[in-house]
Amino acid sequence: MDDSTEAQARLLERINTKIPHSARIYDYLLGGKDNFAADREAAEQLMRLSPGTREGVLAHRAFLRRAVRHLAADVGVTQFLDIGTGIPTQGNTHEIAQLANPQAHVAYVDNDPIVLVHGRALLTGTAEGRTTVIEADLRQPKEILSHPQVQEVIDFNRPVAVVLAGVMHFITDDEDPFGLVEQYKAAVPPGSHLLLSHITMDFAPEVRDAFTKPYDKSTAPMVPRTLSDVVRFFDGWRVIDPGVVEVVRWRPDANRDRIPGDGHAWAYGGVAVKP
Repeated sequence: MDDSTEAQARLLERINTKIPHSARIYDYLLGGKDNFAADREAAEQLMRLSPGTREGVLAHRAFLRRAVRHLAADVGVTQFLDIGTGIPTQGNTHEIAQLANPQAHVAYVDNDPIVLVHGRALLTGTAEGRTTVIEADLRQPKEILSHPQVQEVIDFNRPVAVVLAGVMHFITDDEDPFGLVEQYKAAVPPGSHLLLSHITMDFAPEVRDAFTKPYDKSTAPMVPRTLSDVVRFFDGWRVIDPGVVEVVRWRPDANRDRIPGDGHAWAYGGVAVKP
């Protein structure tokens, strides 16, 4: 057994299949196969409580693709720090960014070992660009920002797009979510961007407790936040049009990015630039 095979075996040993994990629940909702019974049970419970959950997750993912495409193709961003990557699926950040600019650099970060198991095989980019994937927790900004593999790929003296898509709602208020985001914002120079999306229950506050219950026994509880809360993450930066809006309303592709029956995506998203 070579070193890489041994390392992968050690990662697999650390995966707890009995406890639902947000990345694997998300993978199941996206139609992926890298999940376990506990994850599927939690996802099915979510869909019973809210039949539009899967459509909302797909809409959330589509927002990420559109926002990354805009930053890479229209703004000219060449560096992306994607924190809370999730299990690789179609339309990953590096695929979208490097389609617009093959020289784009992308560093992925996630705290689930299964992401590394698949990420090292699937999150590989173009020959001209660079990608890397590390295991780390967004609650530890200093560790992420100083990580040798991140620093090999990301030059923090040049503008960076910090991507926090669908991850901050797994940070509780006690863990200072706004302070954490401010640390990432402070680490990048003017001209950098923040791409952030966040689950909300603004459209059905009466079912909030029931909706979040499947995550109570997972590795991270879910904390939906209001529009004003989500806007706060962008404080001090210039939010670009159309602002912080429901993800299906952020520069949608005609006839593609809408929920069947004009339902809600249960998430707000936005992009801002550092002055």
